[in-house]
Formats: sequence, structure tokens, C-alpha cells
Amino acid sequence: MTEEINLIIDSAKESMENTVAHLEKSLLNIRAGKASPQMLGAVFVDYYGSQTPLSQVANINAPDARTLTVTPWEKNMLQPIEKAIMIANLGLNPMNNGDNIIINIPALTEERRKDLAKQAKSEADDAKIGIRNARKDANNDIKKEEKNGTSEDMCKDAEERVQKLTDAFVKKIDDILAVKEAEIMKV
Repeated sequence: MTEEINLIIDSAKESMENTVAHLEKSLLNIRAGKASPQMLGAVFVDYYGSQTPLSQVANINAPDARTLTVTPWEKNMLQPIEKAIMIANLGLNPMNNGDNIIINIPALTEERRKDLAKQAKSEADDAKIGIRNARKDANNDIKKEEKNGTSEDMCKDAEERVQKLTDAFVKKIDDILAVKEAEIMKV
């Protein structure tokens, strides 16, 4: 294989790995009924005039499966943090006890579990589209190499390697989705 073709295949693999990493990160935000500090990952607090991630102004803990506690590093941040959690529209109801914010995570209903499973499937479908786009880009680059004089056999082999990569990453996405759906549907 020529250096250019190996570079194209490596680039496609890296793109596919990034797509899977993004999927895993976005699935963390889909809660499966048990409390997790990542649930508040999308919350930004007005910290002296700038929007700052909650994790940078407070300590977030999950003392048990149904509770989150948010302990701000500065006492005067209690109200802004409470407000930010409500504005984030996560369906959570923060309670301020003067020292920290306690959030009770409600149990998921069957209907809500199905909605979350649909949301997870949608994220997985988006990831598969990303994988297929990486394959398409790689195959287009391989065709350009063929026009530039690389042998037809070498290009066919490269396209087969890209297809094998695509199949492997699509299977990986299906496996990740199956685990997440099982986690969501488990009562």
C-alpha cells in the first residue's frame, strides 16, 4: 500500500473513533434513573458575569442512587447555582438547605424510559451517519489516488479495508446502544 492510502485509512479510522467517543459522551447525559454527577454536565452558572460549567464552581456528588448534592466553593453561589439548574430544564427540582443544594432524582416512568431509549437510539443513528460519512470521504480520497496513478487493485484493497473498518465501528455503536438501552429499561 502506498503511504497516501495508509494515511487515508488512518484518517478514516481516527474520524470513526472520534464519532464513537462523541456517542459515548452524549449517552452519559441520558440519565438511566440513577443519580450521576454527569447529569449536571450541561448546567452553566453565571459566575461573576461569565457562563461557567457547574463543575468549575461547585463539587457535585451522588451520595446514593436517588440523590445529587452540589456544594459550591463560595456560599454566595447557592442562589445562582439553584437558578442555573432550574434554567437547564433537566426536570430536576433543586432544594437549597443553606450549605449545599440537594437534588432528589425522581424514579423514571415506563413512558419516560421509552422516550430515553428513543433518544439513545437517535444518538446512535447520528453516530452511524458520522461513520458512513467518514467511509464516503475515505473512498472519495482513494478514488482520487486511483486517478493519480495508484493501481486499481491497491485501491480496491483499500476500499475493502475501509468497509471492514466501517462494519466494525457500526457493530461497536450497536453494542454501546444495546448496553445503554438495557440500562435505561432496567427498573
